[in-house]
Amino acid sequence: MSNNQQSSQGADTEQPLVQHLLELRNRILKSVAVVVVIFLGLFYFANDIYAFVSLPLRAYLPEGASMIATEVASPFLTPFKLTLVVSVFLGIPFVLHQIWAFISPGLYQHEKRLAVPLLISSVLLFYGGAAFAYYVVFPLVFGFFTSVGPEGVTIMTDINRYLDFVLKMFFAFGIAFEIPVATVLLVASGLTTVEDLKKKRPYVVVGCFVVGMLLTPPDVISQSLLALPMWLLFECGIIFSRFAKSSASQREAEKEKEQQASE
Repeated sequence: MSNNQQSSQGADTEQPLVQHLLELRNRILKSVAVVVVIFLGLFYFANDIYAFVSLPLRAYLPEGASMIATEVASPFLTPFKLTLVVSVFLGIPFVLHQIWAFISPGLYQHEKRLAVPLLISSVLLFYGGAAFAYYVVFPLVFGFFTSVGPEGVTIMTDINRYLDFVLKMFFAFGIAFEIPVATVLLVASGLTTVEDLKKKRPYVVVGCFVVGMLLTPPDVISQSLLALPMWLLFECGIIFSRFAKSSASQREAEKEKEQQASE
């Protein structure tokens, strides 16, 4: 084989990789651009956004008490940080769409039919988890914390510490609400079955409370408010997993069809 033939074959094998890398770069840039555009549109309302997020705590502060900023740059950086996180939060659907557009050409048809509803449900469940934390968990947790303080102690929470706390809670509940998606994926991929999951139910319930203990403040209320929805979502995942058949046999069948067609 001549050098020209070898170089041409090397170019043929390298070209698809370069094209994929260029496509990946373009989709990453598009995702970053969308997040930046959302951020620029929201930055003017940064203080209003922080006021909305801090409302569950401020509603339970004693009369005359307020939140404080203990660092020089906190009044600017804390709303800035929150607005950036909100921009990423709102841009998740577009980012997932770009990820889907990049990987979908390499998926089989039955995998695409399964992936689309899973992507949509994962976004909705994450938003639902964050909303559950804000509207249900925060009022109960902050009402409990502010009511058990020692007498003579004035509650004056630092705005940066508060933001770190609520962001952890948002992401903890958002990720916990993805349990149905994870359950369906495990069953659909053939890694487990519905019957096996039912047998492991006692361990899952204990695991939910352990996760609730690790991800939430050290009080029974917030731990239960995370553990119980996780358990119920696991049960929902088992129900939906009945409709998700293992894709291993289908994948092998499609591979055989593609091989026969190529021959």
